[in-house]
Amino acid sequence: MKKYYYSYLLSLLMVFCFILTLSAQETLRLQLFGEVDKLKEESEGKKAELYAPINFEKAIKYYNEAEDYYKRGKSLEDIRESIKNSQVYFAKTIDICKVGEVIFSSLIAVRNDALSADAPKHSADLWKQAEKQFGIAARKLEDNDLENAKGKITGAVSYYRAAELEAIKTNYLSPTWELLKKADEIGTKENAPKTLANAQKLAGKVENVLQQNRYDTDEARQLAQEAKYEASHAIYLHKSIDMMNQQDKSYEDVILEHEIRIKRIANALNLMVGFDSGFDIPVATIISAIQGKDTKEAKLGDELRIAGETAKQKDAEIDNLKQQVALTEKRLGTLSTAEKKLQYEGKELQRKLDTKYEQEEIVRRVAAMFTEEEGNVLREGENIIIRLYGLTFPVGTNIIEDQYYSLLSKIQVAILKFSNCRVSIEGHTDSQGGDQANQTLSERRAKAVAEYLMANMNVDIPINHQGFGESRPVASNNTPEGRAKNRRIDVVITPAW
Repeated sequence: MKKYYYSYLLSLLMVFCFILTLSAQETLRLQLFGEVDKLKEESEGKKAELYAPINFEKAIKYYNEAEDYYKRGKSLEDIRESIKNSQVYFAKTIDICKVGEVIFSSLIAVRNDALSADAPKHSADLWKQAEKQFGIAARKLEDNDLENAKGKITGAVSYYRAAELEAIKTNYLSPTWELLKKADEIGTKENAPKTLANAQKLAGKVENVLQQNRYDTDEARQLAQEAKYEASHAIYLHKSIDMMNQQDKSYEDVILEHEIRIKRIANALNLMVGFDSGFDIPVATIISAIQGKDTKEAKLGDELRIAGETAKQKDAEIDNLKQQVALTEKRLGTLSTAEKKLQYEGKELQRKLDTKYEQEEIVRRVAAMFTEEEGNVLREGENIIIRLYGLTFPVGTNIIEDQYYSLLSKIQVAILKFSNCRVSIEGHTDSQGGDQANQTLSERRAKAVAEYLMANMNVDIPINHQGFGESRPVASNNTPEGRAKNRRIDVVITPAW
């Protein structure tokens, strides 16, 4: 027994000694590297690799050398010597950066613009030229040759600007260029020359607009989308016409096929249409029916709102009816068949109105939970939509920041007010950025909100999520206010009513 006890004590002692050794090593490293680590962090924060690349490279070289000596157990004298050399160069880079921040301020701003446009990816050659010119200017600065350093700025700025513009054009027009290239390869000009020419014309307009003002991208984006559509349209027309030629279809065949398609739409709306006078009358009839349907739905929505507002008044009327029925019962003692039917219908009407009133009251209470800045609550058919304008994300991310937890807590409370409901989180973006990027971002944000709600609710409610990108705007993308409204999360609740 003593043997095991002494063995246990020895193990504890070895562990304790190991911990002391680690602690001593950490203390020694802090003593040796503490000052140089601070200089290294400050130097990196000032972007010394840009402003003073040569001195920064030497500083890093000596720093890595010191770390290597420390890990290999070299003498403290060798380690301190490398650290000292590293400190000298880090300090020198910091002094150079202070001057560079003043001299290169405009150059850095232009470089950041090019980075934002993803120029290293979309305009690699021009970006490399710009970086090369920046490097030359930085080395002149390190040599304290300020005049020549300033002289190199102009060339670097020109390359960065050109790289930025090319990247923006590529970002907006690359899908159109690919379609136009495909259109050229398959001979689209033969069958759809007008549509193809329109696509090319729109693509040219995009380049002109960006050339004049690359930062006001709304018009360019709209034109780019139109150009992409027309290029795709031209390819479709070419293939369709080519197929008709191969199948030896006549003009009559083509017109009849279009009549069938329009008739299908009319049938879905319970309309009878004829084509003996052409397409104009059937199309006008369909449009009129759709507009009438929209008007009818809007009127129904108004009626539902009015019903909710007057529910209390109807309750009072029902109470009065009940009192009258009670008095009749007292007078007659028993109810006739007609009176029993009247009593049943009165109770059924009261039940329906009570249910409707309760439903509308729940919606009103949910709407009152949110401020105008946080969002608003609206009805869409059977769905209750909580439109969250107040939940925003850092640019290009799906990170939910701490400040929005309280808003999402309100959403959880709101959902629980609708028993046995279905919930879907919908992500939406404005029109800034590419179509696919916006679609992906909206999906990621909707998923993040759905996962957060499911993780923080104490009941098991399945919450679906879906992204719609920029395809469902609720305001104009031509104003900052409109874009802010389009960048939103919609919580769609379908109650089990």
